[in-house]
Amino acid sequence: MADRHFLETAYDLETTEQVRAHYEAWSTTYDTEIEEENNYAQPARCATALASTLTPDGVRVLDVGCGSGLSGLALREVGFTAIDGCDLSPAMLELAGETGVYDHLFEADMNQLLEPPHSTYDAVTAVGVFSFGHLKATVLRGLLAVLRPGGALVIGLNDHFWDEGSIPAELNSIEADGTAEVVFREHGDHLPGAGIEGWVVVLSKLGTPPEPDLPPPVQPLSSGHAANQTVP
Repeated sequence: MADRHFLETAYDLETTEQVRAHYEAWSTTYDTEIEEENNYAQPARCATALASTLTPDGVRVLDVGCGSGLSGLALREVGFTAIDGCDLSPAMLELAGETGVYDHLFEADMNQLLEPPHSTYDAVTAVGVFSFGHLKATVLRGLLAVLRPGGALVIGLNDHFWDEGSIPAELNSIEADGTAEVVFREHGDHLPGAGIEGWVVVLSKLGTPPEPDLPPPVQPLSSGHAANQTVP
């Protein structure tokens, strides 16, 4: 099992059940194959892009498809400290928990409605999860739904899925209807050890942030009356 390589078949998955089984089996060697052997570049690229969009202080992040926690570690490296994570694979979530990066971890099929521990987040990351058999392009809107207005969604994906066309089309649709705007788009390394490149895209959710709760204004006293005087 230790000699088996899973990357070469990861792009052939078609169903949620296949994806879960694949990553359950891959969990014991995932970091070795992805990080050590192939120099996975997307976690650091996505974290850096997010930090250039939002100041990390006080920002709560939902790391969607957190896997073994490589993306969470990259987020912490650039200053984000309030991080929740979710993944389809229980075995991957166990590895993510061992990093000590996440406040909350929960199992989720991200193609379905998300029910995270917080109703809204300042940022959402989806690193390497938009792909064949993984997340569909339409999930972009679901991820934006858990963002506060002004929050940022960062996605990192390989050229294989970008060239399929559904992600660029959905990004265009999201911008056209005023849900969010693309504020960063960069092509570069994805898995350089495997000769794979990819994209990092940052969306900023449009809309007016809610006003902070403020105490009611103090009514001025009528002239000629002391503060503790009863007005007849």
